[in-house]
Amino acid sequence: MIDTISEVATQGVSVRVTSRYLPDRSEPDQGQWFFVYTARITNEGPVTVQLLSRHWVITDARGHIEEVQGPGVVGVQPTLKPGQAFEYTSFCPLGTSSGTMQGTFEMVSEAGDRFDAVVAPFLLSEEMEFS
Repeated sequence: MIDTISEVATQGVSVRVTSRYLPDRSEPDQGQWFFVYTARITNEGPVTVQLLSRHWVITDARGHIEEVQGPGVVGVQPTLKPGQAFEYTSFCPLGTSSGTMQGTFEMVSEAGDRFDAVVAPFLLSEEMEFS
């Protein structure tokens, strides 16, 4: 079962994501469900790293897949020293009442080594509302 919380570490970079349904922003009668997610990226490794880009794979309940790629997250490419974290909140509109998201953040170490920090799959579901 896929949870509304995703947490995994890759090469010392931990990524934790939580998601919630926003009924006030959604219009189910028009086929629009609106979800918000918060991602926390923590550098648990010994070297400074920078987030370069993101790649999301969004799958709705019908199996339709949409991929979103681009530089940084919410307009920034944060640099994280060992022990530092960066958190941001963004949104995902969906054409069904549930789906999943997963992906990667492309990272680069201070030595120039690139790697993908994995974002494990997490659930988007209208049953998970903000209270």
